[in-house]
Amino acid sequence: MVDPTHSDLLPDADEARGLLDEELAKSVYQEAQPTLLERLITSVLDWLETSFSSLQGLDAGAGTIVLAVGAAVLILIAVVLVRPRLNARGAPAGSGVFSGSQVRTAAGHRARAEAAAASGHWDEALTERLRAIIRSAEERVVLDSRPGRTASEAALQLGEAFPRPSPEIEWLANRFNEVHYGHLRASADDQQRAATLDGLLEDMRPSPALSPTVPVAPR
Repeated sequence: MVDPTHSDLLPDADEARGLLDEELAKSVYQEAQPTLLERLITSVLDWLETSFSSLQGLDAGAGTIVLAVGAAVLILIAVVLVRPRLNARGAPAGSGVFSGSQVRTAAGHRARAEAAAASGHWDEALTERLRAIIRSAEERVVLDSRPGRTASEAALQLGEAFPRPSPEIEWLANRFNEVHYGHLRASADDQQRAATLDGLLEDMRPSPALSPTVPVAPR
């Protein structure tokens, strides 16, 4: 039987859900937003809610332990899933998109992306596709040729030149960082989405609002 002097220490289902929602609302989790994490959070919250009826039969000490363990497990799952994305955001300063000393053309990067996709190497296909997009923009003089440019910097600059597909450009830059630095895996859908964006940008003229100091090659 629950000690009446301590029963008010045990939160009910709504209060527990609120506490967990408050913890998981912190920016470190919201910025990552992995789909798997969201599914796990929902499942665990639902499980905790349906389990609260059985906690009413425990004393205050046992109930508190159960709640603490449940919250700790949920937060541990969140940290494990979020860590790779945080690693991607913490890529060393100056970690440019292009690695190695060999300079390839946009066509060269596209060929590598297509060969990787044909072999089912989705990580390489996605990273090479972003390199193709950036190199193409440099060849068209939409972007200046700048060694050490990061994926995030390129996304910002390309988004200014091509405002309409800027959300897709930002998505690809984030996926590049997650795959290349955060050790997450790309999928066939990811590489197809990146290839579609590449084709779209190739057929699109940059915004007239692009700085007049940068000459733009006609398409």
